[in-house]
Amino acid sequence: MVRRILLLILGIFLTNVAAANAADVIDRIQVDEKLILLSSPLPVLAYVFRPQIAGPLPLVVMNHGESLDATERSFFPLVEFRAAALWFAQRGNMVVVPIRPGFSRTAIELPERGLFGLYFGEVGDCSSPNFRDPGIAIATINQWVIDHMIAQKEVLPKGVVVVGQSGGGWGAMALSSLKSTSIRAIITFAAGRGGHLDGKPNNNCAPDRLVAATGQFGSTAKIPMLSIYVQNDSFFGPVLSKQMLDAYRAAGGDAEYHLLPAFGNEGHFFLHSADAIPIWSPIVSRFLDLHP
Repeated sequence: MVRRILLLILGIFLTNVAAANAADVIDRIQVDEKLILLSSPLPVLAYVFRPQIAGPLPLVVMNHGESLDATERSFFPLVEFRAAALWFAQRGNMVVVPIRPGFSRTAIELPERGLFGLYFGEVGDCSSPNFRDPGIAIATINQWVIDHMIAQKEVLPKGVVVVGQSGGGWGAMALSSLKSTSIRAIITFAAGRGGHLDGKPNNNCAPDRLVAATGQFGSTAKIPMLSIYVQNDSFFGPVLSKQMLDAYRAAGGDAEYHLLPAFGNEGHFFLHSADAIPIWSPIVSRFLDLHP
């Protein structure tokens, strides 16, 4: 009996050591970072994280958030969630973060001098907002990114994962509604549009229309989706986020919904924090294991 107990303890110890060693190896994988210009119908800049391992590699596309303010868009960082992108890259994925037209330094506009920037995120007046089309625009750019990377033969032609936060998550959700033979899973964080109307928290532009548009995406969705929200998200709170995902699933979409406890002062930016990785990574890992 004592011998059995000792063998059991030894087995648990060795299992924990093996898991720790595996995690240590992952953390030690070196990742190259660079900015590239994609050859697509509309040229798109993208920031790339490539682990220093033999390819072709699985592809992860990550979508940044939105801002309706042109000046704010011009100061967007190249990567809003670098720690999260590195997490995916250190697990053997090539991570591509497209910088949408109208963001970062490409967003500078001087209309009085005839200089206008491209921006596809406008939803129109809140009395009749168009939430669908800006999502489809991001989805279209994502497919361009995927097609370009596959054509370079640096990534695998199947098994692509698309991730997005806030307005970028809305675009990822829109992508789930389109036909794609290369994508295996969609992951969204704080997905939605129309939040903080007039700069006020918990004040959405047209929540009923947002829920309806989510259902519209779900009605043609063929790609499994994981949607993560946080309790203290003042852009898309618990009631609204659940209504959105309920509408998506009721329309036929395959979605897993998680509402996580409050995080920091503003849960909307959960994905941006390296401290959040231990919270969301087990959920994401399990979801991807379920959808190989």
